[in-house]
Amino acid sequence: MTIDFLTTPSCTSCRKAKAWLNEHEVDYTERNIFVDPLSKAELKYILRLSETGTDDLISTRSDTYKVFKKKIQEATLDELLDLLVKHPEMIRRPIMIDTRRLQVGYNDDEIRRFLPRKIRKLDLERMLADA
Repeated sequence: MTIDFLTTPSCTSCRKAKAWLNEHEVDYTERNIFVDPLSKAELKYILRLSETGTDDLISTRSDTYKVFKKKIQEATLDELLDLLVKHPEMIRRPIMIDTRRLQVGYNDDEIRRFLPRKIRKLDLERMLADA
């Protein structure tokens, strides 16, 4: 299964995630969200898979977030999505997504969910044998 890998070139976490995906031979399609921004419909799809809603999606470290912070806090979901479409720099990166799974940001443990089940099972068997 191929995952959608949403990145930006200057993102350190994106480079780490890309290296991990390549090292583990996970198929992915990379998309620079500054060059090819996410649509409102795509953002809604990501939010449907998210466990924490917009908290997962918004980069509070972004300078643009700081400019729009008050507006974001008062915005409806529709207004927030419009703002994210116009300002993709406020979206946390990387975003890795397939038909069932979502990961926003890079996390060594959580990224393993994108390994094929058979490989995860072999890894677990090896860990148990080593214990």
